[in-house]
Amino acid sequence: MLNERSLSVTQDCGDCPIRHRAVCARCESDELDRLEEIKYYRKFEAGQTVIWSGDKMDFVGSVVSGIATLTQTMEDGRTQMVGLLLPSDFVGRPGRSTAAYDVVATTDLVMCCFRKSPFEELMGRTPHIAQRLLEMTLDELDAAREWMLVLGRKTAREKIASLLSIIARRDATLHLKSGGGGPLTFDLPLTREAMADYLGLTLETVSRQISALKKDGVITLEGKRHVTVPDMERLLEEAGDDADGGMFA
Repeated sequence: MLNERSLSVTQDCGDCPIRHRAVCARCESDELDRLEEIKYYRKFEAGQTVIWSGDKMDFVGSVVSGIATLTQTMEDGRTQMVGLLLPSDFVGRPGRSTAAYDVVATTDLVMCCFRKSPFEELMGRTPHIAQRLLEMTLDELDAAREWMLVLGRKTAREKIASLLSIIARRDATLHLKSGGGGPLTFDLPLTREAMADYLGLTLETVSRQISALKKDGVITLEGKRHVTVPDMERLLEEAGDDADGGMFA
């Protein structure tokens, strides 16, 4: 279940910042009315656990704002961050009764939640929701395959550049920013310690590579979190990716 310390919040669907990317993106007004009947919002503080692996899942939902991590724990107690949940990402799986991972809020987090059983019933009657969820699941699979390459084959510099490019592209898409060859600016949602954990690097290596990218003009920084990418194609080259024009898909 949801962590009991979560706080209730309110949100108007008309002002929802993820409306064009969330599971309800293609819903008609009557379908949104049905979702409205089974939804509720929750806010979690940075560091708070949303749900523990193995716990019963009585909800599904979307990240509205903030970022969370997916973490898996081995039998001997070792943990590994296996994914990031960014705004518009979906949490939980219809048809699955328990959580597969620990979900922890990395920053203050707002989620739009749906009661699980009514949501599963609604999926059967609402093709727009089922189709969109399938698309999001396939996108998640593509991202997981891409991340296997990042972790398995790329250098430390390429790993950092890859993570920055993923966050930059998601931020641009979420805020409907056009590529246009101009600079992209975003706030890095992870601490350097969290980046090191996610990428399988040491904190010192992360700091050194970020400083090198800054020195080489690939990125500029204001403080430790506010990042500007002057040339996205240059960042993609540093990440070892093909800048083929698909960056804002």
